[in-house]
Amino acid sequence: MEHKIYLFGLNHKTAEVEIREKFALTGFNPISQKLVEKEGPVLEALVLSTCNRVEILCVGLSEQHLVREKVMDTWAGFCQADPDLLSSHIYTSTDRDAVRHLFSVAASLDSMVLGEPQILGQLKDAYRKAVEEHSTGVIINRMLHKSFSSAKRTRTETAVSSSAVSISYAAVELAKKIFGELSLHRAMLIGAGEMAELAALHLLNNGLKEILVANRTLERARELAHRFKGQPLCLEDLFKYLPQADIVISSTGSSSAIIRARDLSEVLKKRKHRPMFFIDIAVPRDIDPDVNQLDNVYLYDIDDLQEVVEENLAGRKEEARKAEKIVDQEVDKFEKWLSSLDLSPTIVDLLNKGEAIARKEVKKSLRNLPQEVDPKTIQILEHLAVSLVGKLYHEPIVFLKRRAQEEGSAEKFIDLARKIFNLDEEQIPENAHTEKKRK
Repeated sequence: MEHKIYLFGLNHKTAEVEIREKFALTGFNPISQKLVEKEGPVLEALVLSTCNRVEILCVGLSEQHLVREKVMDTWAGFCQADPDLLSSHIYTSTDRDAVRHLFSVAASLDSMVLGEPQILGQLKDAYRKAVEEHSTGVIINRMLHKSFSSAKRTRTETAVSSSAVSISYAAVELAKKIFGELSLHRAMLIGAGEMAELAALHLLNNGLKEILVANRTLERARELAHRFKGQPLCLEDLFKYLPQADIVISSTGSSSAIIRARDLSEVLKKRKHRPMFFIDIAVPRDIDPDVNQLDNVYLYDIDDLQEVVEENLAGRKEEARKAEKIVDQEVDKFEKWLSSLDLSPTIVDLLNKGEAIARKEVKKSLRNLPQEVDPKTIQILEHLAVSLVGKLYHEPIVFLKRRAQEEGSAEKFIDLARKIFNLDEEQIPENAHTEKKRK
């Protein structure tokens, strides 16, 4: 029977956050294990669940309605929600479209922030969990490995993941251009705005030496300083400590500017006119534009940063077009491999049966050992056993592919292979051969 590839999902483009929350599959949810039940319509499955998407990739029977019904009922059941509500928000892709969607996701071409690197790690985690649950098989294994290599190509051959495309990230990239190595510099966070906090976190993640936190409410300053492992300050002491800061990120709720050019003359003298970088993310602005007139002072407000982001995003979109061509090439390669299985599901069944036997024998052997074996060793033994199966089956599979190319030979050799390896699990009496010989 013909097998098809399916992808069912919700993402930020097709479902509001309220719907995505309702059908999120975070934490330990062995849903892929539940999907792949014996004699069910789903043969392989993988679940990807992030804040912006929930997607289920599966290989199943050609009757799409049976596969969809199984996925919807199982998914909604885990979430204790209405499967009809889920079904009304789902997008579905099959075969090449499903493969291309997966490769685009891996390459972060389908992300809310184009080119963001986190999704590839999340996809690798999802694949690892599916493998641990034994819900993947030959097709999904190959598909995921090819999606990873495709993503690597898009990152090395294009600049789709380079340049800043968020306000906070843009601020950090500008700071690095001004100061170079950040490990020798301090920053001051004025106020507790969300984007300012995020920029501070980006700075610390890029090796910033230390951060000072100034706020009208000292308790809030202490809270943030503890989070950033920095020093809390009262806002009244701002100009006392400002000379220590190379980078200043301001995001208060003040209705008028709290820093002006005349306020910085003494600060710059104490700093011996070393450069200062001001990031004003407040609206209304915290820092008067006249600060830009001072030597060795760099001021960027939220509009300046947004302009940088838009320029970089335009560049990423251009690179994304190159990345999409790479994805198409990799999808073509995967389809070519997949077409080699069209001689029948025999090769898939053969490898699946071999892998199942290998894992079963490893478990049986482990039970006979005098002491418990650590998980890493078990993983190595399973990999060894499965690899041996693959090598043992390599020549028979090559033989089948060659015979399938001969006109009129495919059906005969496929039927013979299924009988030799009993892939249909027919009950054969132990004395069948001797009985036949007597007759």
